[in-house]
Amino acid sequence: MERAIFTLRACSFFLAKAICFFCLFWIFSTPAYAYSSTISEPDSAYLFAYAKDKNAGREGLLYAWSLDGKQWDAIGTELAFVKSDYGRWGSEKRMINPVLFPRNGGGWSCAWQLSPENNGPYAYTFTTDFFNWGRQDYYVELNDLDKSMVSLVNNSLLDREIISINGESLRGTKLKVTWSIIKELIKHYDLALLKQKQWSERSVDDDVRFAGLKPLDVKLTPKIGQSKSISDMLVGVFFEDINYAADGGLYAELIQNRDFEYKLSDKQGHDKNWNEKTAWSMDGSGQFHIDSINPIHPNNKHYARLQGAGILRNIGYDGIALHKNERYDLSFFGRGTAGKGRQLKIRISTQDGKILDEKSLVVDSKNWKKYQLVLTANATCKDAVLEFVFTDRQQLDLDLISLFPQNTFKGRKNGLRKDLAEAIAALNPRFVRFPGGCLAHGDGIDNIYHWSNTVGPLESRVPQRNMWGYHQTVGLGYYEYFQFCEDIGAYAVPVVAAGVPCQNSGAHGHPLGGQQCGIPMEDMDDYIQEVLNLIEWANGDKNSTWGKVRAAAGHPEPFHLKYIGVGNEDLISNVFEERFTMIYNAIREKYPDIQVIGTAGPFFEGTDYVEGWKIADKLSVPIMDEHYYQTPGWFIHNQDFYDKYDRNKAQVYLGEYAAHIEGRASTLEVALAEAAYLTALERNGDIVKMASYAPLLAKDGYTQWRPDLIYFNNTDVNLTPSYYVQQLFGRNNGTEYVPVEASYSNAAVEVQKRVAFSIVKDPKDQSIIIKMVNVLPVAVNMELELAKFNLETEPAVVAQLTGELKSTTAKPEQKSVPVEKLKNQQLPPYSLTIIRIPSRAK
Repeated sequence: MERAIFTLRACSFFLAKAICFFCLFWIFSTPAYAYSSTISEPDSAYLFAYAKDKNAGREGLLYAWSLDGKQWDAIGTELAFVKSDYGRWGSEKRMINPVLFPRNGGGWSCAWQLSPENNGPYAYTFTTDFFNWGRQDYYVELNDLDKSMVSLVNNSLLDREIISINGESLRGTKLKVTWSIIKELIKHYDLALLKQKQWSERSVDDDVRFAGLKPLDVKLTPKIGQSKSISDMLVGVFFEDINYAADGGLYAELIQNRDFEYKLSDKQGHDKNWNEKTAWSMDGSGQFHIDSINPIHPNNKHYARLQGAGILRNIGYDGIALHKNERYDLSFFGRGTAGKGRQLKIRISTQDGKILDEKSLVVDSKNWKKYQLVLTANATCKDAVLEFVFTDRQQLDLDLISLFPQNTFKGRKNGLRKDLAEAIAALNPRFVRFPGGCLAHGDGIDNIYHWSNTVGPLESRVPQRNMWGYHQTVGLGYYEYFQFCEDIGAYAVPVVAAGVPCQNSGAHGHPLGGQQCGIPMEDMDDYIQEVLNLIEWANGDKNSTWGKVRAAAGHPEPFHLKYIGVGNEDLISNVFEERFTMIYNAIREKYPDIQVIGTAGPFFEGTDYVEGWKIADKLSVPIMDEHYYQTPGWFIHNQDFYDKYDRNKAQVYLGEYAAHIEGRASTLEVALAEAAYLTALERNGDIVKMASYAPLLAKDGYTQWRPDLIYFNNTDVNLTPSYYVQQLFGRNNGTEYVPVEASYSNAAVEVQKRVAFSIVKDPKDQSIIIKMVNVLPVAVNMELELAKFNLETEPAVVAQLTGELKSTTAKPEQKSVPVEKLKNQQLPPYSLTIIRIPSRAK
């Protein structure tokens, strides 16, 4: 009776609420002609298009409207209807002096300057409705535009007017348009506001939003007869060398700047102390300088030249972490002057001079020679130093000085830091994407990541400036990456540039600079061959040209590459499409079994997204890479995002995603929003093939981007709630999705969408896996109809992640529960619960 009374009251309340929502739906969905006859409306009005000067046009194109051309109303004050894509986010992407004018063939064109200088360069795009815009093109000079448009732009610039809105003077283009255009723009803005309000919802505000909410009763009834196959590689990881993820992180090398190849340009001159001697110092009267005459290898040009007597010291990455009784491989290349060899003492010491181990050797060659020995720490030290002690007067050259723990992941030489690699492996990822991200296509075409520079002997590899503002040795290169994938049973998903650099690139020698330049067409054949060489290196016979390189590194058998990404978050321009198409067709022709992954830009909507998918449809690209970083509210309100996707088109790789809140903290709140969304990805596992959270790693004190899945320093690894969500889904994946019919004791959509669930079947052991997410401030009493499953009598395993919303340390707990007690589960407020139930094979 009490529940019936509650239901009656709830129905009255939610009926009223439903009427309000119906009104909003009618406003936003009803065509203008359906209700314009009941309102006295003008036939036309003035539309004013402008960009604000005070922020150098970074707010994008804004609109105002007027009936008389004198009194103006802004259509929103912050919603940009199009933004400039040229240059870096933050410092560039400016829209200066935009003008609108009629487009040949219908619609409207928009042109603007990209810099304050009067001579350009210029950008151009077009629209038919003033809020959906086409690709952007960039021109060095105005005269580079189509001749028919030059006079239109010039006249529009001359005809720009000044209006005033709320006392602010604005310069722009005034057009006379039909009233229906103004009305559609206002509707577009109002709908954007409604979405913004929904997407900004935070669980930390639920005490107000759901005041008086009673515990929710939910019944789940599996529809076994409607089961469908889903991807067996939904959860993977994405590795990019950002936040010092590689050197000083996952790559186990303990010596910083081991090859003396740091350059001022690594940090683009922002750090005057960053150079070939960074992390090195000299004590004593000896001399230490950098030379480049007759180096070990042309790709490793610089080395240390020592004279006199002294101590050459390296501090590693904020100190060298050593563990008691563990062994470390010390190696370097050295050469001395002719005649008597040079005696060296090599030791690891504490900051205050306590020697942890010391060995001696003689550099006895006047030509480059590799020297090796083993050091064993007699105590644990988190900030040790490596020292070379020399006492005589002979000249000595040193290069590629390395200190490597023998205790790497799987004991691999030149391998990975064990605890970090184990944390990644524990996610049970089905694939690993590498090397980026923006890193793959670099900051300008000169900074594109070339895979072939990262294989072979360390002294032959080509280090380069890291896209994220430091140096990368590429010691963790393609060989180490493929070896790691093999070690953890994951597919390799390498990503190569699509012939264009990153959308966030700055100017690098091209008249337009940045992401708009692209590899020159005369060089594209060579670049395409480089991509094809990667596939041969990974899959070719050991006697093939590139298979020999792989075999020489210690892996004669192929790596069995199946996937390759081409492009990453690119600006989908004509320059991009031309080069992507060339690369894509070349791969299809020579390696038809390789699945190419295309790109749909950095957002879940907008021009790049639309244009990227158009290319996918035109070329029949099998998989498309989508990226989006959004609020927890977005993930909660968009769980139907992939329900609407056409199953006859490309599958989706959600290559980068994460929930972001103010301050970018890695809390339980964001983790649960991600968990709810992951159940929706499982539901759509027939179209969503893969997904990977990003970024993966971040080093304390060097974190450029938050949130991240794993934080670490030289000695510790800290796992976030989002990590545990990924781990729970990764360890409990399935290949068969079982649809569910749900009934709720509360009819409010806002309540129901905060309870997410999925049921999958794991073919490896026939387990039934039930995932349930409660993003409500009250408990959910879940009734599970399990009778139709052929369950074992063995206990089920129940894992649960819950805690305070602001917690950054919440971790799951696990217990065994008899199968007969599974029917009724109480999900705590703000929790993820996963039940794994053994079943009998049919």
